[in-house]
Amino acid sequence: MALVVAGERSGVGKTTVTLALLAALRQRGASVQSFKVGPDYIDPMFHRYLTGRPCRNLDPVLTSEPYVQRCFAAHGGAEYGVIEGVMGLFDGAAIASDEGSTAHVARLLDLPVLLVLDAGRLSRSVAAIAYGYQSLDPRVKLAGVVLNRVGSDRHLAFLKSALEPLGLPVLGVLHRHDAIRLPDRHLGLVPTDELPALDEVVNRLAHLGETCFDWSRLLPLLALKSQSANLFEDLEPRPQPVRLAIARDRAFSFYYADNLDLLTHLGAELLPWSPLADRALPPGAQGLYLGGGFPEMFAAELQDNRAARQAVAQAIQAGMPVYAECGGLMYLCQSVVDFEGRAWEMVGALPSHARMGDRLTLGYRRGTAQHASPLVTPGETVVGHEFHRSSLSQIPAEPLYALTRYDDPAPLPPEGWRSPTLHASYTHLHWGATPHLAARFLAQCARYCP
Repeated sequence: MALVVAGERSGVGKTTVTLALLAALRQRGASVQSFKVGPDYIDPMFHRYLTGRPCRNLDPVLTSEPYVQRCFAAHGGAEYGVIEGVMGLFDGAAIASDEGSTAHVARLLDLPVLLVLDAGRLSRSVAAIAYGYQSLDPRVKLAGVVLNRVGSDRHLAFLKSALEPLGLPVLGVLHRHDAIRLPDRHLGLVPTDELPALDEVVNRLAHLGETCFDWSRLLPLLALKSQSANLFEDLEPRPQPVRLAIARDRAFSFYYADNLDLLTHLGAELLPWSPLADRALPPGAQGLYLGGGFPEMFAAELQDNRAARQAVAQAIQAGMPVYAECGGLMYLCQSVVDFEGRAWEMVGALPSHARMGDRLTLGYRRGTAQHASPLVTPGETVVGHEFHRSSLSQIPAEPLYALTRYDDPAPLPPEGWRSPTLHASYTHLHWGATPHLAARFLAQCARYCP
């Protein structure tokens, strides 16, 4: 068993509720495994900070339904399990269904849902909202609700009286004065590595968790019953290890834990490397993995580290296989132009400039490879996710992907740069259900002699 924390919609406080649960459980000395529905990178950073364990993404769109079930089952080696949902309970990737939603994942795993309701401007009307969520899909089992932004004891009495006929227990109450705000920016919360006062916030979250929840009812729902296992035990590792440099610092931090575990299982020796601080690539590196992140926030520091930029450019020219996603793609451009219009020099491996803007590009994508890269073959289709506020000044003459939305065959502008040894794209990939992509990349790396 484990508990799914869902919201009636985005912004109702499900992340605060999730973090308060995690912080209180850890303060009690319990071991906790957390999960996150959807393609999020930043919320899982906070989960990991609180639990000491990598948070696992559960996304049936990026992976598959069987993979989500296997992933959850493989990470049961803790006392308690908490799954943070995405958006509203039934909000998914497609127009005509709730595919990829929190409800979809709750059904796949047959887990109860704790629904967070924003009661700030409601009294008896809260019952209508709760009844709708309780009734829309009988396969989704609501274990109870958390009432957020409650104004007073009298306000709480109105809310509880309205909910009582529904048989939905109130398992948590957060008052308006309990609000804990985490700093955010253009793509969500500010990552944990940039918050020097985070421990103070954690203490406040733990206190909130201890005082606002009905633990006698919650603990049995949170208890995990399975044991941990190797998610990739059926995959054969390479006979010889491959030394793979991976950009890990404040500028580049967007990585799915399962992707890193898969690479390690397949025989990669992951070599952490900082484009902000290190002047050279790790000795003996046979490949480079540049994940997403916030290069635009650290563009001046990235520009100042000329030695690192030159090392990457020279490695690409020498034929080192490189996989770059979103922020990693931006780093490979000629420059990054920040929100104030200032241009900062980057690696210069791609003849394009990445310019920050107000427009948010967001959503699942189907990408059909037009040409070969170290990961994909011509005609192969992958499912990924875009989430960025930058755009490129130039589209490559031979783009990597013909792109569409996940649920709409109408073509989008083609996307991605490629060569036989380079794969650079805005589209983030989770390799859980497509491990052959990671294996193909490592095979390319193994052939490179530094």
